[in-house]
Amino acid sequence: MVTKGALYLGIDGGGSRCRARIEDEYGAALGEGSSGPATTRLGIDQAWRSILQACAAAAEQAGIAREDFALMHAGIGLAGLGRRGAQAALKEIAHPFASVRFIGDGLTACLGAHGGADGAIVVAGTGSIGVGLIGGRELRFGGYGFPISDEGSGADIGLQAIKLALCAADARGETSPLLEELLGAFDHDPLQAVAWSEQATATDYAAFAPMVLRHATAGDPIGRRIVERAADAIGDLLDVFLRHGIERLSLVGGLSGPIAAWLTSDLRGRLTPPDGDAIAGALLVARRRVAVVEAAAERERVAKVPNQ
Repeated sequence: MVTKGALYLGIDGGGSRCRARIEDEYGAALGEGSSGPATTRLGIDQAWRSILQACAAAAEQAGIAREDFALMHAGIGLAGLGRRGAQAALKEIAHPFASVRFIGDGLTACLGAHGGADGAIVVAGTGSIGVGLIGGRELRFGGYGFPISDEGSGADIGLQAIKLALCAADARGETSPLLEELLGAFDHDPLQAVAWSEQATATDYAAFAPMVLRHATAGDPIGRRIVERAADAIGDLLDVFLRHGIERLSLVGGLSGPIAAWLTSDLRGRLTPPDGDAIAGALLVARRRVAVVEAAAERERVAKVPNQ
């Protein structure tokens, strides 16, 4: 593909995977690609490698050559951008694009969900976080870079189930079909579960969330208590934005559908389906169509190197 017009790259760099989409100057999607995790928790170099791999996959699908990257303006939503030193390190990265702007992945998801307008999202996935926009000002609650501590997250749901399963194995607590199945994943050996937990990541804990939700839906009392607790935490985040005067709310993330069913009927009635995904938000950043990003642009720009 030979192009003379501007190109726009949107990146959703998350803790589980990185997704990329390339559009032309008229908004037509040219190609998409994905790669492994892109989060500063794994190191800036690893995050940048994942970003470039996803971009390369999208460019290959679009038939875009490396020399055309010089025409590409990139908006990158990156998990863990708020970690100490992350933005300074990103400024030192050499890149082949016309311009690059970094913002947090929660903000890109919010921008995409509401088309850059005022609104808020609560992410219910491996981690949980609330991000909102009101009058061009960002509001953020939760999501401190350690998802196991994020109440309402898939990681927290899995962690709570593991803890209760170990209590049941020691006869220190009641058991249930959920806990029996969970312990079965460790051959009903509590020591095996403890050894696993010493190396487990937030993603590992979150892998048990679908099991918990399945049993909760089937009426398992322990599963119900875990999921009700998670739904209360997600509901609390939604309530925070309502108190700030934000009426347009969306629930996003891999657990958003199952968790929504456990919210109060009032909160469910206030939810609005998102207009677009986090990549759509990143593309708004790349096109410089959102004021909240413009205000931070000078801090988030990274080094430019000549195309080779």
